[in-house]
Amino acid sequence: LHKNRVYYLASTLLKSSSSIPRKFLVSAGVSFGKFRKDEFFLSITCLDYLAQYALYKVWVKPQAEMSFLYGHNILKAGLGRMTQACPRYGGVVVFSMNDTPLGFGVAAKTTDQCKNLRPTDIVCLHQADIGEYL
Repeated sequence: LHKNRVYYLASTLLKSSSSIPRKFLVSAGVSFGKFRKDEFFLSITCLDYLAQYALYKVWVKPQAEMSFLYGHNILKAGLGRMTQACPRYGGVVVFSMNDTPLGFGVAAKTTDQCKNLRPTDIVCLHQADIGEYL
């Protein structure tokens, strides 16, 4: 924790950075997010670390990847697959079909509801993506 920001770093880097005074330390490690008014906000830079531990995942088809990276929601037509038992309004990590993490989202429908939707219905709401980071 440094200036209300949370960083992920190796213990060896933490020990070596402890010799630097805090007022001269800009950052160390990967930024996971920051605290604002008693709430924690994730940063897109932690996506690679959180993607491997995510419970709920959504894979998008190649034609829907750019649409998601431009900030649009994922429609049923662009949904490749979804993990089982994903709850409504549950946080998900969005992947491309070749398992590259693309961003964060919120499931608009449960997995069972997605089976009976029209192609133009929204399945996942956009939260953040790597297009904002690049």
